[in-house]
Parts: sequence; C-alpha cells; structure tokens
Amino acid sequence: MSTKFKRILVGVDDSADALLAFDYAIHQAKQDNAELIITSILESDDMNVFQALSKDYVHGERHDLEQHLLKYQQQAQSAGVEKVRTMIAEGEPGETIVKEIIPHVQPDLLIIGSLAKKGIAKHFGSQAAYMAKYAPISVLVIR
Repeated sequence: MSTKFKRILVGVDDSADALLAFDYAIHQAKQDNAELIITSILESDDMNVFQALSKDYVHGERHDLEQHLLKYQQQAQSAGVEKVRTMIAEGEPGETIVKEIIPHVQPDLLIIGSLAKKGIAKHFGSQAAYMAKYAPISVLVIR
C-alpha cells in the first residue's frame, strides 16, 4: 500500500540533518504532487534578555529568517514542487511545531532532521524525539 500525502511540513534549521530532511521533503512533495510547507522557529532562548525585549531586534531576526526561508522556497520551486509556502513561529521548536504549526497547517506528514543545529537540542532525544512522540501525524526523522 502506497500512501500519497497532500500536505507535507518540513522543519529547517540549516543543520546537516535538516538539509537532508528538506531534500527528502522536496522529493516526496514532487512524487505526491503535494503542497510543501517549510517552517523554521525563531528561538527566543538564543537571544539575551535585552535582545528579547527589543522589538526592533526581534523584528530584525524574524525578517532575516523570512528572507532565508525564501531561499528554501525558491529551491523547492526550482526543483519542481508547484505548491510551496513558508511559515515562521517563535518558541521552543518541537513544542511550537506540534502545538501551533501542525494544528494550523494540518499536514499529513512532518519531515525533520534527527539533529538540530544548536546547543543541547543537537542531540536526538530532544526536539526530534519530542515531535516524533507527540505529533498527531506521521513523522519522518531523517539522518
């Protein structure tokens, strides 16, 4: 039995595993003619207290992330994915994707890398494990 997905969500953070997940998501979206939603999370714990309190700083960080995600969107479109959009949220990546993005986007599949780019989260057992355990949809973890 082959499952055909209609809407695929992929999380990106520029880590090597996330880039592999992104490539896999492109392949799956093309194969299924699915919509691809590319998401990245602006993590407030990466900012010091003064940066977090500065609306200009947070706005600048968000703008930079939006511009960066546009490159992912263009790459997916150039690869042949017809329906591509991006989404940014703020918070802890695993929890934000599971509790905010998935209910809003309603994807059939979440594709994520097993290792994150930064800090403690770079060890499998944190963000990827949280999403695999608590997401109400199928989750594909890429290494």
